[in-house]
Amino acid sequence: MSQKRFNSDLLDFLNNSPTAFHAVASLSQMLEAAGFTRLHEGERWQLEANQGYYVTRNDSSIIAFRHNAKSMLEQGIRLTGAHTDSPCLKVKPQPEIRRQGYLQIGVEVYGGVLFAPWFDRDLSLAGRVNYQTKQGELRACLIDMRDPVAIIPSLAIHLFRGVHENRSINPQQELMPILSQLSEKENFSFDSVLLKQVKKQAAHRNAQKILAHELFLYDTQAPALVGLGEEFIASARLDNLLSCFLACRSLIAAKGKHASLLVCNDHEEVGSGSSSGAQGPFLKAVLQRMSQHCGDEPDLLQRIVSNSTLISIDNAHGVHPNYLAKHDDAHRPLLNAGPVIKLNANQRYASNSESVALFKSICEKAKVSYQSFVMRNDMACGSTIGPITATETGINAIDIGVATFAMHSIRELAGATDAYLLSKVITAFYSR
Repeated sequence: MSQKRFNSDLLDFLNNSPTAFHAVASLSQMLEAAGFTRLHEGERWQLEANQGYYVTRNDSSIIAFRHNAKSMLEQGIRLTGAHTDSPCLKVKPQPEIRRQGYLQIGVEVYGGVLFAPWFDRDLSLAGRVNYQTKQGELRACLIDMRDPVAIIPSLAIHLFRGVHENRSINPQQELMPILSQLSEKENFSFDSVLLKQVKKQAAHRNAQKILAHELFLYDTQAPALVGLGEEFIASARLDNLLSCFLACRSLIAAKGKHASLLVCNDHEEVGSGSSSGAQGPFLKAVLQRMSQHCGDEPDLLQRIVSNSTLISIDNAHGVHPNYLAKHDDAHRPLLNAGPVIKLNANQRYASNSESVALFKSICEKAKVSYQSFVMRNDMACGSTIGPITATETGINAIDIGVATFAMHSIRELAGATDAYLLSKVITAFYSR
């Protein structure tokens, strides 16, 4: 597949995945189209050799794998991991706010949001809605309003003369979007708006009452290639849907009959501590069920794990030309210069010399250059699902990713070549 086609498909994926729920739905469609069979956790699994399968949890996490009992016992499993969630603003349970004739919506900060870029953006709403039918059944559906329905206007500089010298943003007071203007006599029900959205879908027209929702604001500006030579990809949620997409495409494209797996967890941006997060039991449960199809010896899973490798894929900090001092002098990753190996002495990243050597050897065979990133000693280091998954499973791991600007902004920037190059490496990893 050409880089142009790859990036076109990536932009479509980003545009159709405004929330973790939608990302999992998009990944599921990709896997279904490639012949993967859907499994359900509450049913018995009958796994066939060399067949592809996938299973979801909470509609927001997904695991896809190719099963091969012989390969698992002899060589372990080749795993990649990423996460489906991104920092954003989440709608509160009782969101309606009326002030000075304006209808606003209460939001809660999800993850490490960079606040300033959220101002003056055309925002929409998407997520999961749970409802009750006319027959009293409990059901759920995904919604995406797509049209701009909200905005957070900036305060004019004339009313905040010191904005460039000293600005702090209070998320409780200053991040409430405006939805509309309403007179004091006009009635408004947010649930009624949601019910109308739900009923637009043919499969959910018998919805009667909204019971709960997990809704998120997002920027309606479409992903795009930017730069004089279209060298960059600009989009929301590059961290970390870019990784989910390329890893899924690599799993589908991989040649050979090796046991291989992709896990995309939710809730990484808030610590991973949930039933569908990397610190939860989702991956371990799937690995256990896979091992049960290799025999009934009690130590099978431990034997498989000891020979397995995880590549945790999450975006890396590219060196910003306006902020060179924020990087260690010898570790300044560039956009469009190949995947970045992320290392940290305090195990904020899971990379070690063994996993790094393996990854470099795969890059060299795929003829893809690589870079390294280490955080400055006087700055705190972030983390990924890599150390968490390694701790929970015992699988040897490495943390890598593509160099990115503006991580956790409402619109991030990555190199237009990097995702394509990394997909070649991950495909080779699955195929080796």
